[in-house]
Amino acid sequence: MKVQVLNLDGTAGKGDIELSDDVFGLEPRADILHRVVTWQLENRRGIARATRERSDVARTGKKFGNQKGGGSARHGDRAAPVFIGGGKAHGARRREFNISLNKKIRALGLKMALSAKAQNGLVIVDSLDVSDAKTKALAGQLAKANFGKKVLVMDGEQVNEGFALAARNIVGVNVLPAVGANVYDILKHDTLVLTRAAVEKLEARFNG
Repeated sequence: MKVQVLNLDGTAGKGDIELSDDVFGLEPRADILHRVVTWQLENRRGIARATRERSDVARTGKKFGNQKGGGSARHGDRAAPVFIGGGKAHGARRREFNISLNKKIRALGLKMALSAKAQNGLVIVDSLDVSDAKTKALAGQLAKANFGKKVLVMDGEQVNEGFALAARNIVGVNVLPAVGANVYDILKHDTLVLTRAAVEKLEARFNG
């Protein structure tokens, strides 16, 4: 698949780039993408912590008063929920959300997310070099390019430092190195902007 290389302001750049059909040319499947996104979001969740119930509280089990004649209710255990320091009645149970997903499904999901963007919403740029690493200047370039409200920009091994600093305060623009590519972030942005280096890294990730 041939794609024209653009500049950051949306104008035509130098030449074209050949994208691998094995990575960018698949037919997206909603069920695969849904499974991978669900796996990602579930693994972001922290552990739901348990509360201490009656059997977990370290209090004496000795009967602390007479059964009758004390002028109060009959009790046999200080760990009962009615007492301060007692166990929690029907407390929360510990839950873990680290679900597993086959590596092949995860890899396929990322390929399908990239393919979905290749059909609608993929932009390839030569590099992220900016002459003036200022937020105002970069925001003007991106506004001229009209990439959309939410833009995900990916670079190669590391994100260009000047671009990362300039893009840091632009609302709706997020930056990642190619190693951080994931299905959820790709799908939730209107446009995916890849550098040549990012394309090489992504294709090498699947071909290696």
